[in-house]
Amino acid sequence: MLGAVETRSVSPVFVGRAGELTALTEALSRATAGEPQALLVGGEAGVGKTRLIEEFLDEACDRGAVVALGGCVELGADGLPFAPFATALRSLHRRLPDELTAAADGQEGELARLLPELGDPGSHEPSDEDATARLFELTVRLLERLAADRTIVLVLEDLHWADTSTRHLLTYLLRTLRRGRIVVVASYRADDIHRRHPLRPLLAELDRLRSIRRIELSRFTRTEVHRQLTGILAAEPAPALVEEVFERSDGNAFFVEELVVSHEAGCAPGQLSDSLRDLLLVRVEALTEDAQRVARIVAEGGSTVEHGLLAAVARLTEDELIEALRACVGANILLAVPDGDGYRFRHSLVREAVSDDLLPGERSRLNRRYAEALEADPSLVRPDERATRLATYWYHAHDPAKALPAVLRASVATRKRYAYAEQLRLLERALELWDEAPADIRSALRPMDYAEAYPPCGCDPETTPLRYLDLLAEAAVAARLSGERERALKIGKMALRLLGSEEENDPLRAAWFWTEKARLQSNLGRGDGWEEIARAQELVKGLPPSAVHATVLVGAAGWGMLRNPGPEALAAAERAVAYARHVKAESIELNARLTHGTIMVAAGDVEAGLAEMHEVRERKTALGQFNEVSRAHTNISSSLESLGRSREAVEIADAGIRLARSYGLVDSVGWIEGNRAESLFSLGRWDEAREAAEQLLRSATSTKPRASASLRLAQLAAARGELDDARRHLADARAVYGNRDPIPQYTLPMAQVAISVAAAEGRLADVRAQLADAQKGGFPPGTPRYGWPLVLTAAAAEADSRGLPAADEGRADALALIRRCVRDLAAPAPVWAAHSLQVSQELARAEGSESATRWAEVVAAYEPLDRPAHLARARHRHADALLVEGGHREEATALLREAHATALRLGDRPLREDVELLAARARLSLAPEKQLPAPAEPGDDGFGLTPREQDVLRLVAAGRTNRQIAEELFISPKTASVHVSNILAKLGVSGRGEAAALAHRLHLLDTAL
Repeated sequence: MLGAVETRSVSPVFVGRAGELTALTEALSRATAGEPQALLVGGEAGVGKTRLIEEFLDEACDRGAVVALGGCVELGADGLPFAPFATALRSLHRRLPDELTAAADGQEGELARLLPELGDPGSHEPSDEDATARLFELTVRLLERLAADRTIVLVLEDLHWADTSTRHLLTYLLRTLRRGRIVVVASYRADDIHRRHPLRPLLAELDRLRSIRRIELSRFTRTEVHRQLTGILAAEPAPALVEEVFERSDGNAFFVEELVVSHEAGCAPGQLSDSLRDLLLVRVEALTEDAQRVARIVAEGGSTVEHGLLAAVARLTEDELIEALRACVGANILLAVPDGDGYRFRHSLVREAVSDDLLPGERSRLNRRYAEALEADPSLVRPDERATRLATYWYHAHDPAKALPAVLRASVATRKRYAYAEQLRLLERALELWDEAPADIRSALRPMDYAEAYPPCGCDPETTPLRYLDLLAEAAVAARLSGERERALKIGKMALRLLGSEEENDPLRAAWFWTEKARLQSNLGRGDGWEEIARAQELVKGLPPSAVHATVLVGAAGWGMLRNPGPEALAAAERAVAYARHVKAESIELNARLTHGTIMVAAGDVEAGLAEMHEVRERKTALGQFNEVSRAHTNISSSLESLGRSREAVEIADAGIRLARSYGLVDSVGWIEGNRAESLFSLGRWDEAREAAEQLLRSATSTKPRASASLRLAQLAAARGELDDARRHLADARAVYGNRDPIPQYTLPMAQVAISVAAAEGRLADVRAQLADAQKGGFPPGTPRYGWPLVLTAAAAEADSRGLPAADEGRADALALIRRCVRDLAAPAPVWAAHSLQVSQELARAEGSESATRWAEVVAAYEPLDRPAHLARARHRHADALLVEGGHREEATALLREAHATALRLGDRPLREDVELLAARARLSLAPEKQLPAPAEPGDDGFGLTPREQDVLRLVAAGRTNRQIAEELFISPKTASVHVSNILAKLGVSGRGEAAALAHRLHLLDTAL
């Protein structure tokens, strides 16, 4: 209606910013070539961010790109989630309706939480921890599909106002966007980003992504201000005016415009206040009374106000309203919103100044009128914004009776959009309003309408009033689902304090809060959570069966499944299944059955346990509970790996990953990918395992899957002899898993990596200390997959160091400790029986009593299994034993060639070097086409050590210092030092300990083979 109104004082000439505009257009060119681009544009308020982006968008449109623009609004802080993304997607839906519908095919319900035009969002799981991540993943894939055949420019303005959910979605988009012709540009007001601003950590995180470019706009120089004034005035400005404007504006482009308005209005310098607010209000105060009134109303209504809503609040006649709006638009204070029926301030600084100029009572009155108008006619705003805006208006109207129900309705709306961070903020506002609202208002509220977190406890949800504790439960879950676990723990502690009073004696509700606290304590690394679970079990003891009782038992069974999957955990899982069945809580029952099946496998009832897990997976699939279907894939693949059935585990994992990705279950993908990487490592598909772990490290949205990736990378690096990488990845894993909640599936593999690194560096004391610490925790059922590799690594370290004086001290105790570990470990599958045989032979080697015949048995045990790395090591040891015993050179050669081929394929450097050095010393060829050379000459070690260096190496291995070596060999300490340095270089080791360990492992101090 007002699109043709002439506006004044916007700079008609684009000044400066040539380098910044070039950066944007170059990004557009790269995106058009198929390489996604992301840029952050920052600068203080009024410096020209919007104008730069407008110039860029003009260029993008000229090149045929599709532009989608969305802006963050201040209302977002009160719970309007995903505002810029929703606006941008709505723009794409208008421009590309058929293409967007096709790209969303099959996921319209989920994506409708962002873009309601796609249909009905449908139901949701009240405690679905993957819901937000799923929505994020689907959004990114939607954009990638849309940008497959066309260039899309997605602009998100004013990130400094972004709600938490928007910040999280943007972070996810920028981290995972890998394909498509798309440019993402986000702007923010740099001067608003104070030390505690929530955008600051996001910017720091994005700075670490090399794929993102930051553009910071500086203020104009005097020359640029001169050019801007020339454009505005359409004439050469007087030098005095240029100097005055430049000094007063300090080069801020927007302030230059405002100062020109002041000058054109005839204001003398002395009449213009130096305060920013007064400067910005000069233009408003020049309007008519009605126009000023409309400006004040729009300023309090939010970033954008619809025409109908404005008319209802302003209470002017239609002609009066149009004239007032015409004046505001003509003075360049308000703009008509493109693609909509509303108005916004041209610059947010002016809106803030007008809003700040309102009296407190005036602000409350305007918010009340907005709320009353919206209640009278809800169609005045978009349906997806209605609840949140009404809650905001009533809250700022300072009317608790109206605000409390409105805020609670808004919290439900944000929960259904998986915007849990905004739900939490609204619930905290409801808790603030609770005591201020009249009792009759509170008593009319029902938990069935506003709270889903707390399970039914036998009370009638239609007659029982909503209570403060219900809101605390809902807030605790919202905090946990939004990643604010510390806040969730604080809310839970507050609830438990209330439940400890006589007025709030509710054991079921207390048990629920204790179970939540157990989960949070474990997630935060504050403990294992057992004390809290035990407290919850005591509270429900003797009470009639309920969903809460079943939930507590599932928590106890899950605790046991991870830490001690023995008879007590199995009994707890069976009780949980029975209780859930009794109260007809099928979802809880299926979760309990999945845990029950996992524990059954660990306890030895393999086929029955696997069958139960598969049944749960099929039923969850039929119910459409795909988050739990993914958990079933996680548990089944893990159980198969524990049985040595790694190929089946990879197949199940692959199917689970495909399903999880199709439904955007990002965290579930992470858990399954971690299991898949472990099975790939077992199968000797090490390059694939590394790729899977590195991808998981990049894409995982929570800490434990990322730590799982670090652990897999640490294992792989240790196996390949990449010790620095192994230490680094191990430190990353330990930083997450820690020591407060020692779960064997994490602690035992971490100990194995630490032992492997220590053994490679000749630190036998550390090997023994690590094993002793690991043995204290024991090896409960289900842990052979972690315990046997750990014990095998320690036994091999003892065998490799046989003959070292430093190793001989305490060896008997060390071997006795290994044997105690062996007695504690079961061998429930052929692969662990093979490990048991290998450990026994490593112990024999450590005592000097190994046998080629027994090593042949180890080789035979591994040959039918998918464990190429272990088979290759067994073949190497078998060949070594044959050569030591004498003869059998052809058989030893065949074994070494097979081991060498495996080492090359795996990238197992330590094994490759061991095989090559053994073959060199024995004069055996690893090339099949070559003839076997003659046996090695006495004293030829394959390293080129001189006889004197061999003498020095014997003394190094005996633990002698350089001075002691010099005295014994009648040479100077300096000469001894030179010999030691030469030995280290020839052996390719970094220290005396490694040299001694290598010498004994390769029989360099023995007679020739």
